[in-house]
Amino acid sequence: MKNKIVEANICMVISKGFSGLNMNALKYLLPFWISPFTGVALRCVFAAVAFWIISFFVPSEHSMGKQKVQIFLLGALGVYGYMCLYLVGLSKTTPVSSSIFSTLQPVWVFLIAVLFYQEKVTWMKVVGILIGLGGALLCISTQQSDDLASDALTGNLLCLGSSVMYAVYLVISNRILKSVGMFTLLKYVFTGAAFSSLIMVCFIKFDAPVLTLPIHWLPLCVLLFVLIFPTVISYLLIPVGLKYLNTTIVAIYGYLILIVATIVSLSIGQDRFSWTQLSAMLLICIGVYLVEIAERKTPVTEK
Repeated sequence: MKNKIVEANICMVISKGFSGLNMNALKYLLPFWISPFTGVALRCVFAAVAFWIISFFVPSEHSMGKQKVQIFLLGALGVYGYMCLYLVGLSKTTPVSSSIFSTLQPVWVFLIAVLFYQEKVTWMKVVGILIGLGGALLCISTQQSDDLASDALTGNLLCLGSSVMYAVYLVISNRILKSVGMFTLLKYVFTGAAFSSLIMVCFIKFDAPVLTLPIHWLPLCVLLFVLIFPTVISYLLIPVGLKYLNTTIVAIYGYLILIVATIVSLSIGQDRFSWTQLSAMLLICIGVYLVEIAERKTPVTEK
């Protein structure tokens, strides 16, 4: 079991590292080279096809029809909703601000556990949540729209919503993985997300100049990176972490997204240094740290 836990932690490091780079890559593509809704459709369809193909080369997994329907709906509503909010929000704000809200996921995981799974509430968790939410409000209320963030307020609110939906996905998929295999989860969750994305594309114009001729090599390579690494490989590694690690621990790895996205954004000019952003980061990190410490002190129960 110890080796599995080490493997799970390594998987989460790689997965969240790719997720951090994903923010910078998508910010480069959005909205000039690809529209947010088209980007979601490409990611979901590509991932669904990839996971079905990969599943043919791994041992078959047992699951009931009812479970497959539940996973399909989780993808159609949860994963698709998360990605839509995420890409539309990122197109309006900066990668650093977007990644700030990703670090709030442990707070949402805890609140979901309290509301639906009778998680124990302690004063340290409450203080941590309040500090973390204070950091989020600081970021939302102080960032101004400029040449790097066309509509910072709307973008930040959408990114905040996406972090909530992703936390819901973490909690539900963690429970589902107790009774179904990893590839069953991935196949059907992205099939559901692909289904929703294709329906949406029927009503919203497919807009992807990156795929038009003549070939635009740099944006095309960036798109391929997004589809292969942060989408397929990253999501392939997440269930490994969910299977062997506490859900809150998995969410804690959102810190890596913030670190990677911040370093890259400041390096390539996708964001500017801001004391308010830094203060928001510190408040959220402190808040999440307090929640995590309290989680470790809480006796383990079935959630």
